[in-house]
Amino acid sequence: MLNLQDTALFRTENYINGQWKSGSAGSLEVFNPSTGESIAKVANGDAVDTEAAVEAAALAFKTWSRTPAKQRASLLRRWYELVLENADDLGALMTAEQGKPLPEAVGEINYGAEFIEFYAEECKRISGSTIPTVANDRRLQTYKQAVGVVGCITPWNFPSAMITRKAAPAMAAGCTVVIKPDAGTPLSALALCELADRAGIPPGVINVVVGSDAAAIGKVLTQHPKVAKFTFTGSTAIGRILMAQCASTVKKISLELGGNAPYIVFDDADIDEAVAHCIATKFRNCGQTCVCTNRIYVQSAIEEEFSAKLKTAISEVVVADGFTEGAIIGPMINMQAVEKMDAFMKDAVEKGVEVLLGGGRHQLGENFYQPTLLRNISDDMRIAGEEIFGPIAALQTFETEEEVIAKANDTEYGLAAYFFTRDVGRVMRVSENLEYGIVCSNSGVFSTEVAPFGGWKQSGIGSEGGHEGILDFYETKFHSMGGIER
Repeated sequence: MLNLQDTALFRTENYINGQWKSGSAGSLEVFNPSTGESIAKVANGDAVDTEAAVEAAALAFKTWSRTPAKQRASLLRRWYELVLENADDLGALMTAEQGKPLPEAVGEINYGAEFIEFYAEECKRISGSTIPTVANDRRLQTYKQAVGVVGCITPWNFPSAMITRKAAPAMAAGCTVVIKPDAGTPLSALALCELADRAGIPPGVINVVVGSDAAAIGKVLTQHPKVAKFTFTGSTAIGRILMAQCASTVKKISLELGGNAPYIVFDDADIDEAVAHCIATKFRNCGQTCVCTNRIYVQSAIEEEFSAKLKTAISEVVVADGFTEGAIIGPMINMQAVEKMDAFMKDAVEKGVEVLLGGGRHQLGENFYQPTLLRNISDDMRIAGEEIFGPIAALQTFETEEEVIAKANDTEYGLAAYFFTRDVGRVMRVSENLEYGIVCSNSGVFSTEVAPFGGWKQSGIGSEGGHEGILDFYETKFHSMGGIER
């Protein structure tokens, strides 16, 4: 048992209609990826449980959607406060089930809470419009009304923040939600439900179904006629399948999918700054984020200096169990993720890559992988075209601005891109020409609740965060009123 200040946050049953329920498919185990030890047995829900959750959400929607925005805001605000008050415990739960270092986990809790706070405030500002009339006996108006029940599938790499980033705007808008978290990281989701319950959020407004049969649960959330909107964070391959399933009932969808982020360093950049941000963007969460640096392009004139400094910086990164003080990188999520790194390395070595650092499994255990730096990357290597999703930094050189923009855009993905230069004209040109939903110049830090997060091309549909992040949970109704002059 984890050493929690509030042991009641350690929930192992599904949360449906305000009640804690066992799973129709029995139970499933949750393992600590750092040690391989079982840390919990949780309810294993299935399609039947998911249908029950959808029905509960549909019933609750009738009342919740008519609850005044100010009242919804007050309840969400209390939820936000409880999340912050319990951040240490929530972080410990996350580190235990997901592996990321504890300070990073607590940071995610605080980041996720900010979405609850932001949308508690934002829902009071959403309004319709009055349109200038086309005739004296008519008045034209638009209303914003909550779309309905929202089905959410969230990933293991951010098991708390990806829930609040979806659920908070949905609930603020007056929607109700049914969430399927990853079966490997359910404890964070269930703890959030415990706090939502304490905050006074009514039964049925938020529901969580944990289950090992992701396909069956996903079919309910994408095809049930009472689910009006579906939102998913995960791989592009799975996103395509879920998008096709949503077509049968023509649901509104939001998809936050894979990435292949370029990291461009021009020869006029502050090299030390570029190295520091490269470490942060490449190795955050052991490289297991959709916005992690994937392809590092360095202008040839500074490649030697940059690669030497990057090698030194990577060598100083502390790899350890997430509960170890000073840990920067924890384990990968499972053995399949480690084996993917092995496959990338085998392919790259066979094609002539130069290994500057790392390149194999870590001595700490089966789910740990060495922070790795490669150079002399060729376009035929898998790591040049696929999302790495692990602690391998792959470095290439370029000569001109036009060349590197073409290389950066030569991908089906378009989520995040980073570049470093002190030329203000280049800042404008490059930011405008990169085909990505998120572009960062001279920084690797961008995530915030006040700005939209979304990808272009096959990196997704729609935006989460910011004002844009709540709009997709509404329908716009046009009201034409006649007979005014009678």
